[in-house]
Amino acid sequence: MNLQVNLKKQIMKNPLQTARLATQLAFTIFLLYVGYQFYRFYLHFATSGMTPYVEKPPAVEGFLPISSLLSLRIWFSTGHFDMIHPAGLVLFTFFVASGIIFRRTFCSWLCPVGTLSEWIGNLGKKIFKRDFNPPRWVRWILYSVKYLILFYFLYFILIQMPVMAVYQFMTTPYNMTSDVSMMLFFLNISTLAFFVILTLVVLSLFIRNFWCRFLCPYGALIGLGSLFQLTKVKRNEESCIDCNACTRACPNKIDVAKKKAVRNVECTACLQCVEACPVNDTLNMTVATKKIDRWALPLGFFALFFIVVVIAKLTGHWESEITYDQYRYLIQLLEN
Repeated sequence: MNLQVNLKKQIMKNPLQTARLATQLAFTIFLLYVGYQFYRFYLHFATSGMTPYVEKPPAVEGFLPISSLLSLRIWFSTGHFDMIHPAGLVLFTFFVASGIIFRRTFCSWLCPVGTLSEWIGNLGKKIFKRDFNPPRWVRWILYSVKYLILFYFLYFILIQMPVMAVYQFMTTPYNMTSDVSMMLFFLNISTLAFFVILTLVVLSLFIRNFWCRFLCPYGALIGLGSLFQLTKVKRNEESCIDCNACTRACPNKIDVAKKKAVRNVECTACLQCVEACPVNDTLNMTVATKKIDRWALPLGFFALFFIVVVIAKLTGHWESEITYDQYRYLIQLLEN
């Protein structure tokens, strides 16, 4: 009975964060289903047809950001839309472009790695009863890592690599089976990779969102849209009571209480700071100069996301053109 009462109070106090958690859970379950279906798809070819054939779920291509960046280069340079991993290109383009208006909503509401990192961080806070935050100079060094990784990929793919070389790579068996290779990497994980992941998990227990804050180049790329400063959290200095609740709530350790407006590219638009503020109309999300309801940002993101996916499906830009026979050859080639 007490648990039900506490849960009801939590929902009433933080309805937006409750909705965000529910979204994270639902999307995690969906991705587990996608992974299971993709494994069944792979197994059919790996066993030479001994298991039933299952259609490849296009959503799995959302885990191919490098291939999608290559596809985006071809699309912008030649107008040719890649039909090898079309869903990956659609998702990558939308998520990166969404950063201009919706900041890093993808990171805090949908990204499975971000969700896992956040949950591990919450577990660490329960265990240690506090958050750990590296010194400022250490944070600046760590922040540079993901931007250096991002710069390397952007420079190599967008500038250094000739368009014809990109196109030729896109049609190689390696790229055509990159989603299968990614799955096999985790199914047959090496000792080194296992300990790297274990290290990240341990670090995430002590430092909330360690991967997202310091290492993720995908999140860094989406965050660049924040540089346009169309969307930001603004603080009303006159009504602010300097309680620092907003700063304590921020998972990325942005000092919200000392800013007139949060323009930081590390802001993931989770809106925990806005919901934590005890004074009405003190912290508000704004688009351009107009204040918007706190629900408007995530609802707008998901509405546009749904529209983009539906349009991609209706126009034939969602399903891969790789044929059954090609998959049979490519996966057997990969197996051998």
